[in-house]
Amino acid sequence: MARKLGGRKTTVIVGLVGLLLTVLGGVMIFVVPQLIRDQILQNVRVNPSSLSFDMWKEIPVPFYMSVYLFHVMNSDEVLNGEKPSIQERGPYVYREYRQKRNITFNDNDTVSFLEYRTFVFQPEMSHGLETDYIVMPNLLVLASSVMMEQRPMSMKLLMSLSFSMFGQRAFMNRTVGEILWGYRDPLIDLLNKYFPNMLPFKDKFGLFSEFNNSDSGLFTVFTGVKDFSKIHLVDKWNGKSKLNFWNSDQCNMINGTSGQMWAPFMTPEYNLQFYSPEACRSLSFEYEKSGDFEGIPTYRFVAPNTLFANGSVYPPNEGFCPCLKSGIQNMSSCQLSAPLFLSHPHFYNADPELVESVIGLHPNKEEHSLFLEVHPVTGIPMNCSVKLQLSLYTKAVPGIGQTGRIQPVVLPLLWFEERGAMEGQTLKSFYNRLVLMPKLAQYFQYVLNALGCLFIIITLILIIKNQLLQQAQLLLEDLKEGGACPFYLEEVPVVKSFS
Repeated sequence: MARKLGGRKTTVIVGLVGLLLTVLGGVMIFVVPQLIRDQILQNVRVNPSSLSFDMWKEIPVPFYMSVYLFHVMNSDEVLNGEKPSIQERGPYVYREYRQKRNITFNDNDTVSFLEYRTFVFQPEMSHGLETDYIVMPNLLVLASSVMMEQRPMSMKLLMSLSFSMFGQRAFMNRTVGEILWGYRDPLIDLLNKYFPNMLPFKDKFGLFSEFNNSDSGLFTVFTGVKDFSKIHLVDKWNGKSKLNFWNSDQCNMINGTSGQMWAPFMTPEYNLQFYSPEACRSLSFEYEKSGDFEGIPTYRFVAPNTLFANGSVYPPNEGFCPCLKSGIQNMSSCQLSAPLFLSHPHFYNADPELVESVIGLHPNKEEHSLFLEVHPVTGIPMNCSVKLQLSLYTKAVPGIGQTGRIQPVVLPLLWFEERGAMEGQTLKSFYNRLVLMPKLAQYFQYVLNALGCLFIIITLILIIKNQLLQQAQLLLEDLKEGGACPFYLEEVPVVKSFS
């Protein structure tokens, strides 16, 4: 009788454990994803208490800017009307440091900040030095000449005379450091002295002179603390909720984030956008494919073919015009009317006539397309490469002798790539917290369910066994009461085994 009671207790205990494990595993299937979601929502907000705040404040991912300059091989021939022949030089690589300062939390669920950037040359990663000489178009001459084209002849002759007095020519031979970060010029000093507000730079003139040790404007973005639907979206830039550079309300809209984090829980239908002060507009990217980066699942977003298309090819871009060929964006309206154009490197995805008008361009997707690989659950970028090209529209301008007989051409000046990939301890910590731990929690709930089912099966086996024992015992008792012969009992193995 004691063994029977012990068997019942064992069955009850095993059954209760199995039921408990199954219920617990079932509850975790619904509870764990919600707990993970709540933790992510809590920690991607722009809040000093969130885990991602330090990452947002000062990006721990090493960023690099690689610059490729176009050396004009036949500057004299170009002045005589021949097609430009250019040679790509570089890359000249710079480590880019970014840090947010003047962080101010506002009452309307936004935070304002200035992001400062510093560039440090990396000779060991570069193909050349900052002291390399490059022959490039002289923007002071060629850009201002095009800008003066519709002015009276007397003004153009006066400008040409001024260029001659200061030794300015259509093409210049300067070092990489001077071209990028600036050089002193007597003409600039004169203009700044007598026309103090005419030029946007006060000391040196360079293509990137305003970027180093400076900020990209005052950003005000939503923190997502009160209204999560707006997390990271730009509310204002330099105090403005929309731009005034372009010719349509749609093109003047400030869409997306500041370009460092996006809303979590993305789907392939997500339209990834960010506002770029350098491009003077918001840029949109579309989903290409799913993948992984160092074991972390990602969505890869790329630029659509219509990013820099002109209005005749893609009507929504009509507001960025006046346009030339498709595939280049006119930047004159936000660059003091200078005839500068933005595009993909080597005029990738642009009108073939742009490529054919210059010797030495070889556009291809692998080298010249841009992409962003983002962890869809958190909206944090894992690996990115943004590539853009700056070009100058130039031609001969009557009355300004320095322009010679230059044929109208969009001449590439340089292209650059800003890239960054999560690595080191930051990558390891991100993987452990946001990939490994959720996976372990998911596996644990399945283990609980499996153990629960196993214990329930064992319980059923024990119940069946107890029933068989009871039936055998009842049979034995009936046989004894009926006076059965001993030899009969010996030939019934099942009864013998339970006796």
